[in-house]
Amino acid sequence: MKDDWKQKIMCAIECFRCHKSLSLRDERILSCYDHEAICMDCKRREEKLPDYKAISGEILAQCSVEVELTQSDPGSYCHSHFYPYKC
Repeated sequence: MKDDWKQKIMCAIECFRCHKSLSLRDERILSCYDHEAICMDCKRREEKLPDYKAISGEILAQCSVEVELTQSDPGSYCHSHFYPYKC
């Protein structure tokens, strides 16, 4: 797991993909492709990609293994790819 994921998602001031500014009230989420914070519009576009189901499944499988090995999911890294957050 990336150590800096929480800072990326909680404090991102712009979408990594489209560079749209994000205010404190805007939701952001981690991309399943590059684990960068993106806006919800980019997430919706990501979800329409033909390989999204496979990529997101790989993330869930990887997270399941890591959670099982460590007995925890620090700060819900796994779920941050699927559930949006605000700063």
